[in-house]
Amino acid sequence: MAVSSDHQGESLMNAIVSHLVEVQYSRGNYHLFLYTKCDSARFFGNLGFYEITRVPEENIVFMENKRTGFQDYLAALQRETQQAEIHGQAALNQSGRVGAIVMNANPFTLGHRYLVEQARAACGVLHLFMVSEDVSLVPFSVRKKLMMEGTKDIPGIVYHEAGSYIISSATFPAYFQKGDNAVIRSQAGIDANIFTQIAAALGITDRFVGDEPTSVVTGIYNEILSTALPEAGVACHIIPRKEADGKAISASTVRSCIHDGRLEDIRVLVPETTYRYFTSPEAAPVIGRIQAAEEVVHY
Repeated sequence: MAVSSDHQGESLMNAIVSHLVEVQYSRGNYHLFLYTKCDSARFFGNLGFYEITRVPEENIVFMENKRTGFQDYLAALQRETQQAEIHGQAALNQSGRVGAIVMNANPFTLGHRYLVEQARAACGVLHLFMVSEDVSLVPFSVRKKLMMEGTKDIPGIVYHEAGSYIISSATFPAYFQKGDNAVIRSQAGIDANIFTQIAAALGITDRFVGDEPTSVVTGIYNEILSTALPEAGVACHIIPRKEADGKAISASTVRSCIHDGRLEDIRVLVPETTYRYFTSPEAAPVIGRIQAAEEVVHY
């Protein structure tokens, strides 16, 4: 949003923002987010938005219209952790490490399973944040089901729905729709800063990500994390991908197989729980959605 220099001082920006807020409220969207430059944050603060975090080197501030929105989110994560049956508590007492993974799993593969195994072996407790933004080809309800079923035999995992504050269309829209590298970097920086606050609230000491040989956006994200997290005292581990037949396992490959009607080819790429789902009648709408898509590879 911008106002011509010929008309600045006429409260036009106030009118624009107020109108857009009213439009969102009329659509039933009451929790609103925005990005702005550092020197503009005070203006939006006067219009009812509150700062969550900022990345000064990128000249960007991330704000929301709920005064305690992010604090309420952190409190909810802490309650979930307290209520979870963490069977790895004894291991936590020995290692002193608390791990975290943020996972979209579109869909859940043996590569995802391998990342969870590696993280859990290094940490007593593992927080698994399931990206809940529902814009992937595999719906969140299915992704959540496959992630939990595919890891239910691994003790010490605390499951969280990521919500609006981790890799969402609010914090990181470029993850879901193509943007230039500068946009990806600034939004990845915001996402990383937010995660450091989540890590502090939950006592997370280590973040685990899979290496990324093909996806531009995930590669940039990993690069940002590997710098930002250690500066905040959180170790960042980039784990080499698990391979099948000499090639890295990826959800993009699985989606490509499904798209091309080669369902049997995914058997060596996914856990039995994922394969069983995609060969069941329940998966027909999801398979149809993938096959109808023009692009199934994450850029």
